[in-house]
Amino acid sequence: MHPIYRVVNFEITGPYMIKVGFDDNTYQTINFKPVLKGEMYKPLNDLSLFNKVLIDKEIHTLVWSNGADFDSATLHDWPKYKDELIEIVSKGKN
Repeated sequence: MHPIYRVVNFEITGPYMIKVGFDDNTYQTINFKPVLKGEMYKPLNDLSLFNKVLIDKEIHTLVWSNGADFDSATLHDWPKYKDELIEIVSKGKN
């Protein structure tokens, strides 16, 4: 069983960059640009849509109005999953 992390706050620090805070008092600063491909994530290349990110109060992760989201454990351990995610979206529909 893996730990469950909750996103508790975030700060947009630059284009496609978000500093994400978790309930274990850790942070990840994530550049989302490399994974904004495919049907679900490509619309987030529109910076005005990307910047409308919110924290879903039920699932405690980052969400966007088009239905895009990322698992909070993935966000928490982003360096571990980043390359795999980039590879997955690069193989998907662009």
